[in-house]
Amino acid sequence: MKKAGSLYCITAGNPKKVIKPVVWTVLADLVNLFPFGLLTLAVSSIYLYFGGTSDNIDVRILWMVWGGMAVFAIVLYFFERKAVHATYHDGYDASAKGRVQLAEHIRKLPLGFLMSKDSGEMGNTMMNDFAQIEEAVTHVLPQLIGGLITAILGFIGMSFVDWRLALAMFAGFPVTFLIIWGVQTIDKRRGAAHTKARIEQTNRLQEYLTGMKIIKAYNLRGSNFTKLEQAFKHFTEESIKLECVSGPFYLVAVSFLQSGLSFITMAGVYLLMGGTLNITTFVMFLFIGTRLFDPLVGAITQLPVFVYKKTAGQRIVDLMDEPIMSGEGEVPVQHDIQFEHVNFGYGKDMVLHDVSASFPYGSMTAIVGPSGSGKSTMLRLIARFYDPQNGVVRFGGVDEKTVDPEKLMSKISVVFQDVYLFQDTIGNNIRYGRENATQKEIEAAAKLAHCHDFIMALPDGYDTMVGEGGSTLSGGEKQRISIARAILKDAPVLLLDEATSSLDPENEVEVQQAIEELVKDRTVVMIAHKLKTIARADQIIVLDQGEVKEIGTHEELMNNHGLYRHLWDIQLTTAGWQIN
Repeated sequence: MKKAGSLYCITAGNPKKVIKPVVWTVLADLVNLFPFGLLTLAVSSIYLYFGGTSDNIDVRILWMVWGGMAVFAIVLYFFERKAVHATYHDGYDASAKGRVQLAEHIRKLPLGFLMSKDSGEMGNTMMNDFAQIEEAVTHVLPQLIGGLITAILGFIGMSFVDWRLALAMFAGFPVTFLIIWGVQTIDKRRGAAHTKARIEQTNRLQEYLTGMKIIKAYNLRGSNFTKLEQAFKHFTEESIKLECVSGPFYLVAVSFLQSGLSFITMAGVYLLMGGTLNITTFVMFLFIGTRLFDPLVGAITQLPVFVYKKTAGQRIVDLMDEPIMSGEGEVPVQHDIQFEHVNFGYGKDMVLHDVSASFPYGSMTAIVGPSGSGKSTMLRLIARFYDPQNGVVRFGGVDEKTVDPEKLMSKISVVFQDVYLFQDTIGNNIRYGRENATQKEIEAAAKLAHCHDFIMALPDGYDTMVGEGGSTLSGGEKQRISIARAILKDAPVLLLDEATSSLDPENEVEVQQAIEELVKDRTVVMIAHKLKTIARADQIIVLDQGEVKEIGTHEELMNNHGLYRHLWDIQLTTAGWQIN
């Protein structure tokens, strides 16, 4: 991954978002200095009177000072209000839009990349990392950049008043800069370790909650489930190190910076005694000079936070830089599929070896074979969840790599073996197949999938809410809803990955009849372990260890006495088994 600039990273690629907050913050800080300049005039007038160099106090100056301070208080309120609005409105708005943009980008990434990432890591980037840069844009950057700009402008302005006191005011800054520069490496290392520990803690907590059924079933008590406890402990240790290792260095750096007040006092007294400095200028530096330290000290204390949150921003930028799946071409009007000498593997483990096969339009092709032979992988390649390492998968005679992935998926419906339902109504879960579908169309699809009756038996019918992942429904009910969703999409290509695996015998027959109706004018590719459900397929592809061993109809393969016949005989034998 390329390394982006610090400001680019900490704003998740939107550095322009901090311009307005910084401008208003700087203006507010500068305006806050003017009342102290006016106060200098009042103090000077009073000093001259009590010092005997003036016969009376110039009341007009005092009224002018008080009036000016009131005016600047109003102006300061206006600028502070603008700064707060720009900071928080733009900061939270950018974070919300950034999450949506990242979610859309993730949707377009190759499935292989997503499968290689831990779900906890992805969730951390989507939520925690964005929360980090959200805080950076609203609390860190305006104060950090604004404080530095205010200090620089203040130094330049005060140099025109008296360059000697201006230098004395920032005499401790070189040492402050060296300390901050030296501690940056520690901050980066501790920040990376803390983030890693936080992600590990999230992963272990998710694992603990997801695996609660196993924990209860095997009576794994807390003392035995040590991974979660260790993750919590490690995160605590890293949090303490993050705060305590570099914290003292920053306190020392701030102390050297604030030593400027002592240098102003010593240099001012020396210059006053030498007759080269007037009391008004000296008082001005005591008032205004010290006020310049406040935004600068705020900026320095924000530096370790800046370094830590920059790492979060870098992860977001890295994820946004991940290349989406290629292809801009239109999807072909033909809907046949061909595999031409396809090789594919997950990482270094090859799954498919020189696979060639054709799936004619309007036909039903079944893929069978032992577990791990590559059946589901072939379906994923057809849907272009992955691209083959070698060979070509053609859709309508066109290499799928050249077709726009979004347009390709509009022509394909998929029913997965592991069905996932969203935390929404049953009707909306079916409507995901086609967003503009009417209620009648949803019910028609449900009837074809033989799930209308059990849906209507629920308290709220199609408006019944299902738990996350469909946890409130049985496996068979979820599978039929998934089939209804695919039916509603009405795509010319239908991929079925063990679509009847969770159905009871009665529903299996009904859904099988519905699938046979779907075959008409569609290219259907299905995986089935129950060979009797695919006996009427137009062709059957037999896989073994990633290679095509046989292709033919049920009758042809039975007569071949090959792997398919062997699998068929095994299923006939085991069908009558009973537990004694």
